[in-house]
Amino acid sequence: MARPVLLVIAHGSRDPRHAATVHALVRQVRARRPGVRVESGFLEFNLPSVSGKLKSLAAEGVRDVVALPLLLTRAFHAKTDIPSVLNEAPARLRIRQAEVLGPSPLLTAALERRLYEAGLAPADKSSTGVVLAAAGSTDPEAIAVIAEIAREWRRTGWCAVRPAFASGTSLPRTEDVVRSLRELGCGRVVVAPYFLAPGRLPDRVAVGASEADVLAPVLGASPEVAQLLLTRYEEALAPTARAALGA
Repeated sequence: MARPVLLVIAHGSRDPRHAATVHALVRQVRARRPGVRVESGFLEFNLPSVSGKLKSLAAEGVRDVVALPLLLTRAFHAKTDIPSVLNEAPARLRIRQAEVLGPSPLLTAALERRLYEAGLAPADKSSTGVVLAAAGSTDPEAIAVIAEIAREWRRTGWCAVRPAFASGTSLPRTEDVVRSLRELGCGRVVVAPYFLAPGRLPDRVAVGASEADVLAPVLGASPEVAQLLLTRYEEALAPTARAALGA
């Protein structure tokens, strides 16, 4: 029996770098698991749309789909937008909505990878303060998750890890946290953008990081993120479904 199609659902953006990153990530996932069909759809701005992709899959005769939100926290898009789109899918489709990507140790590993790729030396970890720069949200659950990630990451040996936010009413901003880590006495300050793809908000983080020693790139199509997509896919399949599919 064919395994369910993995439909990666991204938000979409007017910035072409966003869709390019999503497609690069999907290619990585396909290469890692050739036995699983992996497709992508966007909530807005880019094509194919999620609804259009679901209709196309149904027309092909696909029955089972795992819809995986390409999101780092459970906020409005995961709780409202995506369920709304999935509820309007063709009736012949059996859809399981997977959990969002974060939090996960794999994402923390990807953040560290990006910092080292940007020039930070592993030996500098204990004297380095990290700004965990996230999007921000009106959802208190999402903000609390970012704060908890910062606390847990700090325990792995950094001088300090503090969250910052790029949008909404969420405070503090990146530049504020860079200054606070300097005042704390960290030997160097680095900024780790907690974003999956480039765009307007990561660009805003980059402006706020002008006084930091290192600015890492976004998570992007890192191997840890690709593996995490497959982990969430498998988690979405109930044990009975995995057994029926021969997993």
